[in-house]
Amino acid sequence: MRGGLWQLGQSITRRLGQADKKTIARRCYASDADLKKTALYDFHVANGGKMVPFAGWSMPIQYKDSIMESTINCRENGSLFDVAHMCGLSLKGKDCVPFLEKLVVADVAGLAPGTGSLTVFTNEKGGAIDDSVITKVTDDHIYLVVNAGCRDKDLAHIEEHMKAFKAKGGDVSWHIYDERSLLALQGPLAAPTLQHLTKEDLSKMYFGEFRIIDINGSKCFLTRTGYTGEDGFEISVPSENAVDLAKAILEKSEGKVRLTGLGARDSLRLEAGLCLYGNDMEQHITPVEAGLTWAIGKRRRAEGGFLGAEVILKQIADGPAIRRVGLFSTGPPARSHSEIQNENGENIGEVTSGGFSPCLKKNIGMGYVKSGLHKPGTKVKIVIRGKTYEGSVTKMPFVPTKYYKP
Repeated sequence: MRGGLWQLGQSITRRLGQADKKTIARRCYASDADLKKTALYDFHVANGGKMVPFAGWSMPIQYKDSIMESTINCRENGSLFDVAHMCGLSLKGKDCVPFLEKLVVADVAGLAPGTGSLTVFTNEKGGAIDDSVITKVTDDHIYLVVNAGCRDKDLAHIEEHMKAFKAKGGDVSWHIYDERSLLALQGPLAAPTLQHLTKEDLSKMYFGEFRIIDINGSKCFLTRTGYTGEDGFEISVPSENAVDLAKAILEKSEGKVRLTGLGARDSLRLEAGLCLYGNDMEQHITPVEAGLTWAIGKRRRAEGGFLGAEVILKQIADGPAIRRVGLFSTGPPARSHSEIQNENGENIGEVTSGGFSPCLKKNIGMGYVKSGLHKPGTKVKIVIRGKTYEGSVTKMPFVPTKYYKP
């Protein structure tokens, strides 16, 4: 489902207010036998989750409150997301770091044990196969999470290169954590709430850090990260313990942390200026064009050694032809593939994500424009349903991030 989470959620909200809820439920998000279900599926339904197909899974797009309300509550209090549709895996072996460095742009070797970073899997042309948060657990153990919609192609890509690497004597193996679920706890109450459920001192764990610790009686992989711009955690928990952990988090927050669906998750990540793969990054977009040059380690820029390095390093040296930018616009919210024009009405790019910001109470979006027209304050026009509306390029994030850093 590309670029439509916010819009779909708003549509469901409107229609639920206008029509018989049971009829809408059957038509919009009736259970599909082909859809996979997370360990929390019944828990979502019992708590009013409105289930929709997403990347082959039945996932909650929202609950009883609106996407606007959920977004604001995450920023003011906290949200609990089921993100178990995403794929967690480990690479192990004495050569797992040099193996992974052939596939991603990050300086994995330079990471301290227990720390991680956003990175990008690239293809031979320098385009993005997927973005991923990777963690160096130890020098011979890497933990990473890849996007649900990219799972099959990512795993096939990793496996293909792993076979070739091992055939040359490389020591690397993998494990895919299908027996685990992934929860994301985000917002200012994330840390104080989670602290009730673990003996680990979370005040000493900073953004991007990773621990394997006991939480609510279960061995969990805990990463201080997220997809909202808020402080928070992603918690990998054995699937049989996922519902109990979700209940415990909600209870310990005294109702202030709420179950939150994919609709608000999309508006939160857009406000934070974060890419959605399939919209803001695709196989023909490089990390440099996407504004992720910072994720390419200094050593990797000097040495290369990853797929598409020649293309990417040339873009770093010479500048890319297009650049990802933030956008403010008037009129209705811009949508994916809306044309961006200069003041003379000439095409200069297109919108990749857009929506109404619940926190800023204005339209925001992101897209790609020709280099030279990417400076903040540049006036643009955005074409929506055949009509032209005024807009401007702006810096991102739209809402300041609140990551917990030393």
